[in-house]
Amino acid sequence: MDSKAMPAPASTVPFFTQAESFERLWPRLSAYLDEVCESGTYSNGPKTAELEAALRAYTGARHAIAVGNGTDALVLLLRAAGIGPGDEVIVPAFSFFASASSVALVGAVPVFADVDPLTYNIDPAALEALITPRTKAVMPVHLFCQPADMTAVLAVAERHGLLVLEDSAEGIGMRLNGRHTGLIGAGGVLSFFPTKTLGALGDAGMVLTDDDALAGAVQRLRDHGRPALAPSSPAPAGKPAVPAARAEYARQGELAGTNSKMDELQAAALLTKLTTLDDDIRRRAVLADAYTRRLRGIPGVRGLPAVVERGEPVDPVFYVYLIETDRRDALVSHLAAAGIGTETYYPLPLHLQPCFAHLGHQEGDFPHAEAASHRTVALPLYPELTLAQLGRVCDAVRSFFTGSTS
Repeated sequence: MDSKAMPAPASTVPFFTQAESFERLWPRLSAYLDEVCESGTYSNGPKTAELEAALRAYTGARHAIAVGNGTDALVLLLRAAGIGPGDEVIVPAFSFFASASSVALVGAVPVFADVDPLTYNIDPAALEALITPRTKAVMPVHLFCQPADMTAVLAVAERHGLLVLEDSAEGIGMRLNGRHTGLIGAGGVLSFFPTKTLGALGDAGMVLTDDDALAGAVQRLRDHGRPALAPSSPAPAGKPAVPAARAEYARQGELAGTNSKMDELQAAALLTKLTTLDDDIRRRAVLADAYTRRLRGIPGVRGLPAVVERGEPVDPVFYVYLIETDRRDALVSHLAAAGIGTETYYPLPLHLQPCFAHLGHQEGDFPHAEAASHRTVALPLYPELTLAQLGRVCDAVRSFFTGSTS
C-alpha cells in the first residue's frame, strides 16, 4: 500500500483542520454553491455583496470591501490612503511578512518598531523616536488574541498628524471599547486565509473603514481602477438591452488599479462559516483556558497567553495559542514525533528578512521581537479540537520538559 494512502495514527493532532466544520455545514454551503452556479457570476457578484453586508452588520463598519486576499487588502488600503514612494510607515518588527511587504509594494519604506513582550503587539513607547518628516502612517497589527494598545498608538499619531491603518488580518471578532478592530483608526483589513478564525476554502480578504472616500478608492482599485458597475436597469422602450458583459467592459479605469475581486465561491464559504463564528470564538476561549490550566507551572514553559488589562473593555479572540520556551525547536521536534502539529509564529523578525537588508538593521536592534521569534510556538487550536486531543498535546509538552505526563 502506498504510504501516503495509509490512515493517520489515532494519536495524531493536526495543527489545524476545517474538515469537520465544513462537513457539518455542507448542506448550507451546498445550497449557496448552487446559487453561485445558477447565477453565472463567479467573482464580485451577489454572494460577495451579501458577505459585505453581513460583515458590515457584524463589525459595525460603514464599508466592508471584499478583495482577493489579506495581503491585497493591505496594499489596497495603503494605496487608497495615499501612501506611496517617499513615505514611511511604522510597522512592528514581529508580524507576518505581509505587514511590511505591503508597505514596500506601494513604494513606501517600512520602519520597524519593537513589540510589547507580553502581547507581541507594537510598543507605543517605541514610536516617537521613529517618526521623521517622511512618516505618513503607523500600522499596528492585532496579533494572536488581543488588539494592540490603540489608545496609546492613536495618541502618538494625533500628536504628529499621522494616519493609523490597522493590520487586523487576525482580528475578526476582536473589539476595544466596543469598536471592532480595523475601525479604530482610519481603516483596517481582515484576512480569511483558511486557518483564520473565519476561514475560507482558499484566499480571501476584506477592507473595513468608516471613511467614504477611502472606501470608494478601495472599491475602484480592486477592479482595475474602474467605478462600481451600476445595477442593471430595463432598456428603454424599443431599444435592445445592453448585455452584462458589454456593460462590464464599457467601464473606464479612473486610476491604475489591479484585479483583486473576491471569488463568489469563497464568499459562499465565508457566509456559511459566519453562521457559527460567535460559537467558534467561544469554543476557542474554552480551549485556551483549558490549555492555560494544563500548562501552567510546567518548568521550561516561559510564557502563556494572557489578555493585558489596560483599563479598557476588550473582547479577545484566541486565533492562536502561543507559548514561549528557550527550547522551542527541540519541543517542536518532540511534538512532531508524537504526531502533534505546531506552527512557528514567526521564525524570522521582519527587520532581518533578506529583502529588507538594505535598511541596515542587524541582530539586537529589536530585542523583544527577536526573542519572540526564537522562543514562540503555536499549539493546535481550532473549534473542532477535542479536550482529549488537547490533553494529549499538554501531556506531550509536559513529558518533554519533565519526562512525565503527570
